[in-house]
Amino acid sequence: MEKLSGLSHLFMTIFLHNFSTFMVIPAITDVTMSALCPGRDQCSLAIYLTGFQQAIIGLGTLVTMPLIGNMSDKYGRKVLLTVPMSLMIVPSAILAYSRTRNFFYAYYVARTLIAMLSEGSVHCLALAYVADNVPESRRASTFGILTGIASSAFVCGNLSTRFLSTPSTFQVSASVAIAALVYMRLFLQDSIIDEQLTTPILTYKGIGKGKGKAIEQLTTPILTYKGNGKGKANAGCCANEIPIKDVRVFKSAPSLEDMLCLLKSSVTLSQAAVVAFFYSLAEVGLHASLMYYLKAQFHFSKDQFADLMVISGIAGTVSQLVIMPILTPALGETRLLAVGLFFTCVHVFLYSIAWTFWVPYVAAMFSILFVFSHPCMRSIVSKQVGSCEQGKAQGCISGISSFANVISPLVFSPLTALFLSEGAPFPFPGFSIMCVGFASMIAFIQSLMMRTAPPIANQKVVNTNYVDA
Repeated sequence: MEKLSGLSHLFMTIFLHNFSTFMVIPAITDVTMSALCPGRDQCSLAIYLTGFQQAIIGLGTLVTMPLIGNMSDKYGRKVLLTVPMSLMIVPSAILAYSRTRNFFYAYYVARTLIAMLSEGSVHCLALAYVADNVPESRRASTFGILTGIASSAFVCGNLSTRFLSTPSTFQVSASVAIAALVYMRLFLQDSIIDEQLTTPILTYKGIGKGKGKAIEQLTTPILTYKGNGKGKANAGCCANEIPIKDVRVFKSAPSLEDMLCLLKSSVTLSQAAVVAFFYSLAEVGLHASLMYYLKAQFHFSKDQFADLMVISGIAGTVSQLVIMPILTPALGETRLLAVGLFFTCVHVFLYSIAWTFWVPYVAAMFSILFVFSHPCMRSIVSKQVGSCEQGKAQGCISGISSFANVISPLVFSPLTALFLSEGAPFPFPGFSIMCVGFASMIAFIQSLMMRTAPPIANQKVVNTNYVDA
């Protein structure tokens, strides 16, 4: 309980940030349609632009998420949180001023560029912050509480949108985003700055010739160089021997080789990466398609979208704050992950075959079970690395999810536009959403094959970030 009270400022920061972010979601579809296709319920241009935006954002975050996670291991979580939270104020501020076509395009460009740098980074850094401060035995339930806080912000944000006009929605969003930034800077204590490593990086074993003589013998090193001061050693990303001339001091950006070595260090970590990829592929595909599908099929607007999200958010919040802390010790993260992914498949397939307006509301209620997926997956990942690599590991998984974010809209947005148009190959408007369900099914099948490895001790799993001496 003492640890959780120490996370109270993080929870409040996440609540305010997510409140600001989520409250604009029900309104943005109507704003987009009004700017691009006034008076219409189906607009292929809006679907394609939304899909293109999500693909570009995914491409940007594919690069930036591992970088941000790794930099936070060195410079601290709070410093890295400041950047995305500051930038995310701008898009809401633009639409708070005006929602005409020109201002919509200005929002579109600003949102795309800013999200390339900051989409998902606040949540990724929050997960690393929790891992810094909570013991392994309690991380799954604490991750669930963190996600529950985000879900409660989702509920409150969408509920407020239900009773606000569209201009007021964006004005309140911008104001709350500023409040979140100020609160975080004033009250959140930083958790880690990796100035020095607890485990030595290098030891040299030889007969004392050459410049290798300057490197003294260290205890329990990560990397070992063996030689006579003249010879060469074979270099490898995960090998224990490296040539002395290739030793480098830490850099901020992990290379692709670093991330591959990190994933190869644990079978469980590799399996979690596969689950994360297909789960994100399905999640982004559903997000890219669902609102336009519901607007075209059942003429949903801002208020109906808000109602739908409030139902989903309330179910998810209750589940993560009440049910998940009870089920996690009993079932374990791996089984709970499989349960969550199974019900993800069910709720997506139910959306795809919706035959009347109330079916999406029933599908949204499955949130009480499918919300287990994300916190369980992140908890499993956090236990496969030491405390000094939490940012890198979470950033790596987020980067893989971002790669799925690039692919998903490129696949599902054209499918959605095609099957909602008059030229559809066959009359099945929910076909693209059913394909999303198949992607989530692959993640579910992979989770059934996952076997959790024992937690990693407080040490580096792999480290190839060194600089020429």
